[in-house]
Amino acid sequence: MKKVMIVFGTRPEAIKMCPLVLELQSRKCFEVVVCVTGQHKEMLDSVLEIFHVVPKFNLNIMKEQQDLSDITCGILQGMKDILKAEMPDMVLVHGDTSTTFSVALECFYLGIPVGHVEAGLRTDNIKNPFPEEWNRRAVGLLSSLHFAPTKQAKQNLLKEGKRDEDIYVTGNTAIDALKTTLSENYKHPMLKWAEDSRLILITAHRRENLGQPMRNMFRAIKRTVEKYPDIKAIYPIHMNPKVRAIANDELAECDRIQIIEPLNVIDFHNFMKASYFILTDSGGIQEEAPALGKPVLVMRDTTERPEGVNAGTLKLVGTKEETIYNEFCTLLDDYEAYTMMANAQNPYGDGTACIQIADVLMEWLGA
Repeated sequence: MKKVMIVFGTRPEAIKMCPLVLELQSRKCFEVVVCVTGQHKEMLDSVLEIFHVVPKFNLNIMKEQQDLSDITCGILQGMKDILKAEMPDMVLVHGDTSTTFSVALECFYLGIPVGHVEAGLRTDNIKNPFPEEWNRRAVGLLSSLHFAPTKQAKQNLLKEGKRDEDIYVTGNTAIDALKTTLSENYKHPMLKWAEDSRLILITAHRRENLGQPMRNMFRAIKRTVEKYPDIKAIYPIHMNPKVRAIANDELAECDRIQIIEPLNVIDFHNFMKASYFILTDSGGIQEEAPALGKPVLVMRDTTERPEGVNAGTLKLVGTKEETIYNEFCTLLDDYEAYTMMANAQNPYGDGTACIQIADVLMEWLGA
């Protein structure tokens, strides 16, 4: 039996890694050890409960006003003893968070192989998004196996000198998660509130957008909602107090924009399914929404998911108020443009990523 440790710390990581935990646990050749860092706390716990995943270890590193240095040092120190005690045959990390980078670095120090899930995403701008672009590049240097969600991600890795035989194109585990969270009979009071309108779902929280860029985003959204009486918007707000302060300043007085507390993964996926389209600066939504036929306006200047842009499911609109406003209006006015985005082919796989990753691990570990 081979020991595989899966480590994650944020809500988006949990959504994408819990289906993989369950797939590996279903195979008798693996001893699966789950460790969470607690980089997110309340939002992470709700995902674990929904997927019925119980961590063996929880670092609980979350503290008020901590910065990137605090997070990185806390994870390095906390993981050292755990990894030494467990000595897994493989550690799986996901994406581009500070948890991912710190765990991969500690594994490198201890000589433990790392498998990188959602490998190969690039903007080619080390400062955007910050610090995610650095994190994923650094983890790529430290990983033995690279599970790329798309052929483009594989090409990015090959250009950086990774060996072809170490890269596996699997699709994205986010699509696997949707299989377990969507419901035909889903109901929610907020969806009842919006049922007579075209519902716009909003997410905004990125570190590099705090300040004026986020104010620009919210002002453009408010202008658009006020222009079109047949739309309503729901914004499940991030826990970051800086995000909340800006949102309250800019959006609180509009009665057709509802700022609500963060949704659990089941609620959020079903809200996406019920929406007309989505405005976001998130990464994961750029993969999930196309699987649901929902156009996405990405309020960022760069994206590490160009496949969605090339396929026509995503459109980069930046963070300037006038640009966001104009693109928002266009998608509301031009039904042909909307339909083209909604019907574009999803480039992020068929929902079998976890099975493919587990198969690779069985062969690679000799399980």
